[in-house]
Amino acid sequence: MLQLPEAIRNFRRDVRVYGARWWLKFAIRFQIVAPVFKVILRPGGATPLIRLGTFYGGWWVPEAALRPGAVAYCAGAGDDISFDLALHERGMRVVTLDPTPRAIAHAESVAPTSDRFVLVPVGLWNEAAELRFFNPRNMRDVNYSVVNLQDTDDYFIGQVKTLREVMNDLGDIAIDLLKVDIEGAEHHVIQSFLEDGIRPEVVCIEFDQPSPLRAVLRSVRRLQDCGYTLVHIEMWNYTFIHKPASM
Repeated sequence: MLQLPEAIRNFRRDVRVYGARWWLKFAIRFQIVAPVFKVILRPGGATPLIRLGTFYGGWWVPEAALRPGAVAYCAGAGDDISFDLALHERGMRVVTLDPTPRAIAHAESVAPTSDRFVLVPVGLWNEAAELRFFNPRNMRDVNYSVVNLQDTDDYFIGQVKTLREVMNDLGDIAIDLLKVDIEGAEHHVIQSFLEDGIRPEVVCIEFDQPSPLRAVLRSVRRLQDCGYTLVHIEMWNYTFIHKPASM
């Protein structure tokens, strides 16, 4: 029997799972819109960057920020905390946040036994609450969304807090690096932590798709207006560095 190429098999599977219209919108966002945004927003800077983590879960960050004793908050664990672990290996104190039961189980299974690694089973939002986290269309995934990014019906109830509230709980006055990969909730969280006066040296944001493109541009502008420079774009993963007003 003639075997279909793997790419075709994957395409047929994705269309069955996500639906043709949703899959097409998603594909356009990654194959066309993401490169266009990179041209429009023109990330850059002289700061040397290094990529940490796996192909799926990795991020570009300034090497100078990876200081022993620095504090990193990583919101959104999913089934890959390779970035969090790489930061920990560099001597940083790492706080991983995710309320999803499967994500918590995965993080617990690979987390180092160290007082520099803390797993907090809550999500980030712009207020303290208990919210519905809607299922992904493909239940093999772990990307549950409070904004129902994939337009599904089933959900679980999870606890959320603001970044400031989590920092207060853990006794942190400031943090050095913030990674946010929270399935569409990033826009609310960006506005919240900026209004609370929190200015991590490095901010890594995944603008999860499909979401309103105006919201992406608005969030980028908010960060830039608060002294951040966009230094790298990898598809929808954006890395920002904060430059104080005196610089």
